[in-house]
Amino acid sequence: MTNLPVVPHWIGGKEVTPEGSRTAPVFDPALGEETKRVVLAEQTDVDVAVKSAHEAYHSWRDVSLAKRTSIIFKFRELLDSRKGELAEIITAEHGKVLDDALGEISRGQEVVEYACGITAHLRGHFSEQISTGFDIHSVHQPVGVAAIISPFNFPAMVPMWFFPIAIAAGNAVILKPSEKDPSAAIWIAKLWQEAGLPDGVFTVLNGDKVAVDGLLTHPQVDAVSFVGSTPIARYVYETGTAHGKRVQALGGAKNHMLVLPDADLDLVADSAINAGFGSAGERCMAISVVVAVEPVADELIEKITERMGKLRVGDGRRGCDMGPLVTQAHRDKVAGYIDVALEDGADVVVDGRGIEVDGEAGGFWLGPTLIDKVPTSSRVYTEEIFGPVLSIVRVASFDEGVDLINNGAFGNGTAVFTNDGGAARRFQREIEVGMIGVNVPIPVPIATYSFGGWKESLFGDTKAHGAEGVRFFTRQKAITTRWLDPSHGGINLGFPKND
Repeated sequence: MTNLPVVPHWIGGKEVTPEGSRTAPVFDPALGEETKRVVLAEQTDVDVAVKSAHEAYHSWRDVSLAKRTSIIFKFRELLDSRKGELAEIITAEHGKVLDDALGEISRGQEVVEYACGITAHLRGHFSEQISTGFDIHSVHQPVGVAAIISPFNFPAMVPMWFFPIAIAAGNAVILKPSEKDPSAAIWIAKLWQEAGLPDGVFTVLNGDKVAVDGLLTHPQVDAVSFVGSTPIARYVYETGTAHGKRVQALGGAKNHMLVLPDADLDLVADSAINAGFGSAGERCMAISVVVAVEPVADELIEKITERMGKLRVGDGRRGCDMGPLVTQAHRDKVAGYIDVALEDGADVVVDGRGIEVDGEAGGFWLGPTLIDKVPTSSRVYTEEIFGPVLSIVRVASFDEGVDLINNGAFGNGTAVFTNDGGAARRFQREIEVGMIGVNVPIPVPIATYSFGGWKESLFGDTKAHGAEGVRFFTRQKAITTRWLDPSHGGINLGFPKND
């Protein structure tokens, strides 16, 4: 194991592996084998990374918008032509199937394309003669050094929610990727260098809690973007803001799909499969609870079960539908919820433990699991499972379903399936959730809109990408001016006028 390749930091435009660094294992989840080690930063490494980024920021902020845009566009072109390479890296370390990895990259690329229009997004305002002889205008300027702390489930897309806009706006970025799948971040850093981004503007700092705390408390880090579980999101928000930083911290979710009796149950069943088991359920926008308004539950369960039997679970490089979970520990944690469900009196309709897979026996496998009649007091219902476990909760009415969703701690995403326009309109007005789909199971907004939830799914008042992303990574100045009229004195060769 000592001869395994090591994933380094990327600081000042080059790979950096400090002598004597702590390291952590990186696995191929489909093989169940450790394939790499990743360096873990100490406080001294944090200081070096921040110093490099801070110095780069002071020159990058003065680069013209035209030049910044040309570099971002070049990055976009390189990413588009070589995204297959990145998808293979993601699959090898996360486990999601190649097609899903390519989809992740494409959604992240939308934000890169949005950032190519940064000139329009940074426009200020001007008001003339706000008082006699006075004008006022506003400008948007970068905040400084922006830290991005990203999760394992989207090693490319989630960082791309943030860094394209941050860089386009004139900030320097330090990305702290998940130590479970860090190689995508290094690949992206090299692509930025190839696109012509100056050294130090994009830094990758690998690590664990030491790195996170170092960034949250460092006086030269000005803004922090985080995506992860709710307990850590709260910690990041409270720690970062206590140290004077601007923080957006996106937390966990428990996303519901409300199914009304008039819904197309074939569409619902397809959507439940796609949203519940895609990426092995390791998505913050995954549907984990189907709220069935009776009398549709039995028929819907039959349709979902039939489709589950056709899913091919295995190595994401073999054309399978669903891959493994990211680590053995996470696989065991998710599988443990099936035991919890049985203890709480739920009905395990399909048990994903011990399934046959198209992959190596040592992989971190757990098949799609369907659980009916889940008590709302059960941990299976109240906690974010983050795996391929889909719960069915039966309710008697639309109102009961809406109340159930609104009484939850999270408010990330939700969906309603119905052919009744009035019911859909009422749902989207009354539901207390940040992102809503009407007959759309995973309502992730496109890049021109902003991503983020309500309640314990978001800490801070700014969502990711879109107009709110621009607002987060810039500070506004209002400038009031007064100039003496030329008639005040001196030579005036202007055309004579009668006034």
